[in-house]
Amino acid sequence: MASTDRIKAIVIGASAGGISALQDILTGLPADFGLPIIVLLHLPENRESKLVELFAHFIRMPVREARDKDQIVAGTLYFAGSGYHLSVEVDYSFSLSCEAPVFFSRPSIDVLMESAAHVYGKGLLGILLTGANQDGANGLTCIANHGGLTVVQDPGEAQVATMPNAAIAQMQPDLILPLHEIHQLLLRLKTTV
Repeated sequence: MASTDRIKAIVIGASAGGISALQDILTGLPADFGLPIIVLLHLPENRESKLVELFAHFIRMPVREARDKDQIVAGTLYFAGSGYHLSVEVDYSFSLSCEAPVFFSRPSIDVLMESAAHVYGKGLLGILLTGANQDGANGLTCIANHGGLTVVQDPGEAQVATMPNAAIAQMQPDLILPLHEIHQLLLRLKTTV
């Protein structure tokens, strides 16, 4: 299992039931949380995301939508927008693309996690939450193969267990945790900027 003291960034993937799960794990993080958190929640392609507005009401750290060419800033919570795949580039910036959907999803959790794994390596924490398809299993496997820390929500408490179960069937996550323990893990990772 990767060491938590090496974590430099966090990527979180979720789908069906994800808004509630994200509220459970992100609410209460301190304003000076020193790591970037990049969240991808499956969204319909034809709808503008309102996640930044929603989460900015109860998250104390800065909340932004990830934009093409934006540099990733520590201590910021980023959300992927709708209609484009989101990737992390080697210069620690974001890129957006229109490649084909992965598991019927664009943005895709796999695309985000795989790109972040290549950039952050053992410094990446990947978290996969509730969802109704297999997106994220390949991405979490890639994070593990690059030495990062992998966490899957306990399927027994997931609103839709398909996504956590797909990851567990494909690889052995470092941790399988209920949401309150994922929240506690994030609090332990807090660093100062």
